[in-house]
Amino acid sequence: MGYAMSWNDDWASQAQCKQAGPDELFVRGAAQNRAKQMCAGCPVRTECLAEALDNEMEWGVWGGMTERERRAILRKRPNVTSWRRLFEAAQAEHEAAHGVANLA
Repeated sequence: MGYAMSWNDDWASQAQCKQAGPDELFVRGAAQNRAKQMCAGCPVRTECLAEALDNEMEWGVWGGMTERERRAILRKRPNVTSWRRLFEAAQAEHEAAHGVANLA
């Protein structure tokens, strides 16, 4: 049996990109793909994306998504009032379905 991952309120201090300069995350065009790769293995990617969606961040790569990708999600799901709560619920449902113990 594995261990549950609880929501990380201190996500920014554990983000893979915290050592990166803003010039690496607030880019356009093909450079966005390089910025998104930085997010690929980040342990707090979901928290970062929730922050960006909940606050409608207009610029930069957050949680592995560009501003265009985030706008598309916001348009598709206009009734979501808290992305954090939605992601937390999905995470809990996943853990329950897969028998992950919440020991946090």
